[in-house]
Amino acid sequence: MKRVILRLATLRYKSILDRIIIGLLVAIMALIVVHAPLSVFIGSKVPAFALGIKAWKEIIMVIAALLVVLRYGQRLVRDFRRDPLVILCGLYVVLHIVLALPAANGGLAAIAGLMVDLRYIAYFVLAYVVTRYNPRYRAWLWHTAAIGAAVVLGFLLAQFVLPVDFLKHLGYNEATIAPYMLVDMNPAFVRYNSTLRGPNPLGAYAIIVVSIAAAWWLIRAKKLRDKRWLALPAFYSVVGLVAVWVSYSRSALMAVAGSIGLVAALRFGRRVSRRVWLASIGIMLMCTAGLYLIRNTEFFHTVIIHDNPATGTHTTSNDDHAKSLSAGIARMAQQPLGAGVGTTGSAAMYGSMPHIIENQYVMVAHEVGWLGLVLFMVIHVLVLHGLWRQRRQWYAVGLWASGIGLAFVGIVLPVWADDTVSIVWWGLAAVVCSKNYKGEIYGTSHKKTT
Repeated sequence: MKRVILRLATLRYKSILDRIIIGLLVAIMALIVVHAPLSVFIGSKVPAFALGIKAWKEIIMVIAALLVVLRYGQRLVRDFRRDPLVILCGLYVVLHIVLALPAANGGLAAIAGLMVDLRYIAYFVLAYVVTRYNPRYRAWLWHTAAIGAAVVLGFLLAQFVLPVDFLKHLGYNEATIAPYMLVDMNPAFVRYNSTLRGPNPLGAYAIIVVSIAAAWWLIRAKKLRDKRWLALPAFYSVVGLVAVWVSYSRSALMAVAGSIGLVAALRFGRRVSRRVWLASIGIMLMCTAGLYLIRNTEFFHTVIIHDNPATGTHTTSNDDHAKSLSAGIARMAQQPLGAGVGTTGSAAMYGSMPHIIENQYVMVAHEVGWLGLVLFMVIHVLVLHGLWRQRRQWYAVGLWASGIGLAFVGIVLPVWADDTVSIVWWGLAAVVCSKNYKGEIYGTSHKKTT
């Protein structure tokens, strides 16, 4: 009898610990979409703790990691020692820690660099491990992400009726986050942030939302019996596209078009008739011709090219991207082992040598060398492969397509440096990828414990 009671108490303890761990992960997924306004507002009230406030998510991850080790102990080594994703992520983390120790740009910059570079990797591994052991919690993260998307898109709609500088009341300014931006300094084209750190992160985030929504419409919609539920995916689709447009992020616009095309190609494949293909080609040619016809208009030079001589500056964003890429590649070629963690990006601002590289891959190579770049790209490819293996699920297709779109955005922007975009995509990808190893992990033992 005592043995039975002890066993029941142990199971109860483990169940509570599981709920605490997933609760921490859900809290990060829920709050990350409002991280920017909350951190700016609280930081403006207590500036002495501004950096610590920004690190709330990393602190929660550390607590969650300790609880995972406490909960599963030696099982972690046994169950994941042959998992390539976990192994490569571990090597990536170790490489960062080793290259952060010299603190080439100062200790504070190195710490900030570790936070920026590893937070989404850490969240991925945590969500991956926890949902492999507890598959019933996958829906928790998905539902939380869906609610978060509604918050981001809902506030974007509110910005159309609120004063354009409304966010300044929350502490937004040029020293923190600009309350809004303009395309080429033209007041007729306002770039909105919503609840994210800027218009470019909003455009990148919208890629995820629109891609998943497109996958639902093309793969899942026909199976829906209660048509009243069509309003929700319609909201995500329409407002998501609006978010892409008002971000005026050209890379996001091209990426979302490409991701929708990938979803459509996967859905229809060879079943598409020759007429459809010819019609698609015709539409693309018409769009190209349309752009050519408006090449001399203010709209074209402001929105498409970003080089309007009437409202812009002498140095355009195109020039900035080109100079940043050229300088970054030169530094990367000269430093095959990397310059060290915290030597570029937002983390470098905490040191004495701030350096910005507007390319995700060059940024990684600049900090952790060619080996770090190879590890990062292999991890990303493996995650995309894991999503591809679950392509019978519409949400996996949407994530897969958005992952390719975001990889494209990474050519011109450090897309994973944004905490909201990176944690949402990598967190959801972990939930999907964990399904690939169901039988290997929890099989019989899971049935017993539940």
